[in-house]
Amino acid sequence: MNYHWNWGIFWEMSPEGTGTYFDMLLAGLWWTLATSALAWIIAFSVGSVVGVLRTLRSGWVVMACNAYVELFRNIPILVQLFLWYFVLPEVLPAEMGRWLKTMPNAAFWTGSIGIGLFMSARVAEQVKAGLQALPRGQWMAGTALGLTTAQTYRYILLPTAFRIILPPLTSEMLNTVKNSSVALTIGLMELTAQTRAMQEFSFQVFEAFTAATILYLIVNAVVTLAMRWVEKMAAVPGYTTGH
Repeated sequence: MNYHWNWGIFWEMSPEGTGTYFDMLLAGLWWTLATSALAWIIAFSVGSVVGVLRTLRSGWVVMACNAYVELFRNIPILVQLFLWYFVLPEVLPAEMGRWLKTMPNAAFWTGSIGIGLFMSARVAEQVKAGLQALPRGQWMAGTALGLTTAQTYRYILLPTAFRIILPPLTSEMLNTVKNSSVALTIGLMELTAQTRAMQEFSFQVFEAFTAATILYLIVNAVVTLAMRWVEKMAAVPGYTTGH
């Protein structure tokens, strides 16, 4: 059986009646970028806080944060999204559950939060590793200057630690973009979902997934180049490779 190639399929009208097949892919790309951006904001914010708390001397705080990391890191992201989207509304009070089910763009919010929390456990590991990699003298310098614990982290430890972990944070950001594709399982029409819809409508599977591959590569290339620029601008001699 010979496959019928048709690269002009992207400019044909889609059965949805909202534009061409290329418009479908662009709409999916927009949702991918929006989901990835919000998920990364959540991952970086929550992960940074959890990572810092894991380096404190308070035993119960460290235990709670360690439990958080182990919980979100060891449950597959697909299972977590299903729990957030399908199970949570059923175990909450009826009125709140109905609100979650009927909330506009529920799949987007659920996917972003679910992916963000999943990735926050990985960010927390990176932040903890970065802080523990610092010389002990930096910790003692804050005490010698009369800084509080919060001030020591803010002005001395975190600025250097974040510079050290910028390369692994770049990888985590790329993973966030790639993990956004899992949100199709809860109904979010992001890039992968729109690609599947295109190939089901047109039967041009190779063209559809080739286009999706190129779009993902472009997004990841932009993220990588941007993070390399940030890494170069924020580099401190002696703390990053090659400087």
